[in-house]
Amino acid sequence: MLSNLHTHSTYCDGKNTLEEIVLEAINKGFVSIGFSGHGYTAFDFTYCMKDTDGYIAELKVLREKYKDKIEIYIGVEEDAFYSLQREKFDYIIGSSHYFRIGDKYYPVDSNPECFKKCLEAFDFDVLRLTNTYYSAFCDYILKRKPDIIGHFDLITKFDEMDKSLFLANKDYLALSEKYFKEAMKSDCIFEVNTGAISRGYRTLPYPNENLLHILKKEGGRVTISSDSHSKETIDFRFKETRALLKDIGFQHTYILYNNEFVKDYL
Repeated sequence: MLSNLHTHSTYCDGKNTLEEIVLEAINKGFVSIGFSGHGYTAFDFTYCMKDTDGYIAELKVLREKYKDKIEIYIGVEEDAFYSLQREKFDYIIGSSHYFRIGDKYYPVDSNPECFKKCLEAFDFDVLRLTNTYYSAFCDYILKRKPDIIGHFDLITKFDEMDKSLFLANKDYLALSEKYFKEAMKSDCIFEVNTGAISRGYRTLPYPNENLLHILKKEGGRVTISSDSHSKETIDFRFKETRALLKDIGFQHTYILYNNEFVKDYL
């Protein structure tokens, strides 16, 4: 069954309106679509929603308008450094888009130049950067227990563009596995996110394949998402990602349907 729960619109940094995306999902045969506008962050207005109430109100109208054609869910992508009113949403994706050093926030995924500034802040010490990022993110995950954990290893977003600092580094891989196992204690669903592939930064989804093997071995749960910022990418590389998960040994993913997370068999 086709579904995507990580979807951005013009309410934040997406290119299409909510209704344009809904119509595209219907056209592609989706059974459900979940919207996850970037939650408001007081320390950075560049990409987050500034009219959350308007977003929720419009989605409620669209949910009623298209109820006979598709299920529409009202979600949010909450940043680990700024918690929201959870009861306003059908689900939350918990993601970490920043480092915080003192009172300063460093975005990790805006573009390669911004990420270089993150590296500079850590004197290019990749392992110290890794520890700082995952330690804060896992602390949030275990305390907040979001419904879905977003792009767990986001710090590897630009790793395929130049010299690999992370995925070819055995010490990084060991650290990421340690923190991944810690995050798994939350029993949250991990998204397998194709967004960086659609934007030309990666060839494989997050989390990295070695982490997916750990997740399968330990009985963790996954959902496939496209982290879509345009209507054309709402199901980007879903077929290939389903095949990847099946090769690893997963028998099903999870989607939101009939107001609950249900198994979608591969």
